[in-house]
Amino acid sequence: MSISVAMSLPAPDVEALIQGRTIVALPRIFINPGRQFALYPSDPADNPLPLSPSEYYRPSFLPTARTALAALNSQTATIRAWAECQHCEILDERESPEILSQLTIWTHSAWEALRAERGNIFLAYLRVYRIDPPIQIPTTSEPRFFSLSTSVSNHTDNPALGDAIFEQRSQQLQRREPPQNPELEALFGEMEALSDVYFTARELKEDIAELLRWGDVSRTPRLDPDMAWIQKIAETGYSEDGHQFEKLVRKSFIKLSFSNDNQDPKASLDPESTGGAGGIDLYCKHPFPVVGECKASKNENVPNKVTGQLVHLGHTILGKETYENCVKFVFAAGRLTKDAEQAAQNNRMNVMRPETLQKLLELKAQHPGAIDLWEFKPCLEQKPFGEDADTKINRYIDGVYESLQQRAHIVRMLKAYVEKTQEDTISVEQLYSVYLMDPDSPSSNHLSQDELQAQIYRNLIELSSPLAGNLGRMPGDDWKSDRFYFLRDLQVEPPSSL
Repeated sequence: MSISVAMSLPAPDVEALIQGRTIVALPRIFINPGRQFALYPSDPADNPLPLSPSEYYRPSFLPTARTALAALNSQTATIRAWAECQHCEILDERESPEILSQLTIWTHSAWEALRAERGNIFLAYLRVYRIDPPIQIPTTSEPRFFSLSTSVSNHTDNPALGDAIFEQRSQQLQRREPPQNPELEALFGEMEALSDVYFTARELKEDIAELLRWGDVSRTPRLDPDMAWIQKIAETGYSEDGHQFEKLVRKSFIKLSFSNDNQDPKASLDPESTGGAGGIDLYCKHPFPVVGECKASKNENVPNKVTGQLVHLGHTILGKETYENCVKFVFAAGRLTKDAEQAAQNNRMNVMRPETLQKLLELKAQHPGAIDLWEFKPCLEQKPFGEDADTKINRYIDGVYESLQQRAHIVRMLKAYVEKTQEDTISVEQLYSVYLMDPDSPSSNHLSQDELQAQIYRNLIELSSPLAGNLGRMPGDDWKSDRFYFLRDLQVEPPSSL
């Protein structure tokens, strides 16, 4: 099946439909439900708007509108989507445009200007599907429908919005229910204006779009700028550049949210310097004290003088009591000699390999809130110490990834359930039943029904917190009557193989 006709709409309106920021258009004629057509982004110079763009479009949408207008070409037009009309209504002339303005991209003044210009205003609810790849056609000044010289396939495998979200938005608009998050929409517009300059503004804009359940606001691949040096930790640790390795270790602990207000250069956390002769390689004071010694090497074994130096400098510079209260590390690539291993165990030193430190920092960069230092601390204070500590730290990291994957699984299950049933929300007990029936659910044989339900509920609360924002929550009278709904996916990248 193919489509051989297109409807002309202002370029910003087409962009809003493709992004899922609106589900309606303002055609010049009534459109019969079921009619299909490509969306042609017209230039307002050919079909003038009744007001200037700054007066016609709401402030939160105006940056996007300007970008869409700036992308127009005088010779060719790009068709990126087709639509099927689901419903079309003629607005009652007595209806106030206030709520319609809040629910769409057009200002209150735009609705009044259109009514004065056209008399009748047609509101078409459009189900939009993206075309991949887009097609190029010559520009036209046709104000309504026109025939295409190149047909467009009407595949429905790439919708701008999912079924459940479209239906929810459609009902909200038909009932004229006020928007739930107008402040977020306004903030999106502010971030849109800054996103070409500031990476963090672009990230926040993308997060807001997901929270608002807009369909296709382009997501920039999330690459923490610190990844450039994080991915050099292992390589540097296995080199002869001990000074650079020490700097990377200090930067790593700052990235992990450790700090040190000590002004003594011999017990510093300054990543642009090193401990030097007679100084401690790593010292953190908050949130709990940490002291460490670094030994970069290619093939050398780590001698006992490295562990002995950590003890000596700790006692000399920090004092015995302060030193003994510290979590202790030796960051080393090489194997410890027999004496050094015995000293590390006797002095409760955690030996961490450079690749393990890099793995820990990659986890922090990919999932900033995943590492709870107060949960990590008991792991570091318990046996085993020495070289076997590296194994226990890896188990901790793997456990955090497993926990994240379980949460991601819950998000996927909830999303699939609401899309399949077209229900807006799900209860804990419903999700518990889905969890038991899903073959991909992690094993829970060691948990009772009450324990598993409680664990699922804790995960749901965490995922629906403002800082996570993967789910939304409608509180009930108790935990059994709480209901949850999908907002955005949780992507968990597996740890890299170093």
